[in-house]
Amino acid sequence: MNALEEVFSGKKRIVICGIGNEVRGDDAFGVLVAERLKELVKNPDVLVLNCGEMPESHVGKITDFRPDLVVFVDAIHFEGEVGEIIIADPLKTLGEVISTHKLPLRLVASYLKEQTGSDAVLIGCQPGSTGLFEEPSELIRERAEKLARLLAEILR
Repeated sequence: MNALEEVFSGKKRIVICGIGNEVRGDDAFGVLVAERLKELVKNPDVLVLNCGEMPESHVGKITDFRPDLVVFVDAIHFEGEVGEIIIADPLKTLGEVISTHKLPLRLVASYLKEQTGSDAVLIGCQPGSTGLFEEPSELIRERAEKLARLLAEILR
């Protein structure tokens, strides 16, 4: 079993939250993954959300779904190689300091854990350029497609 499969082991109801901004270059990673997963996954126990820049706006939908696991997919700065993927705990430091969005992911994950008892995981991709009105790079598009396909295989 690989690290990604371990994340989902024993989990039945799963929420995937794609986070990002489609007009800020590689910051679109999470939303690219979410939009592709919406096409690939038709499992009633999986809720895929394109959260844009504000995952906190979706906490009502998430808590109503009563998940066992919430997966945040986002472009995050962790000083890796551009396009490198990591799996991390959003309740730890990583969820606080490196998201490119308004509310620290740690707070959203903590609230959801309190409300639903769900576990949470962050799947992050090191972005390159996140300038305003830029397109995502080809590398980030490829990584998003690959991750979406891997997740779809696990979530079927």
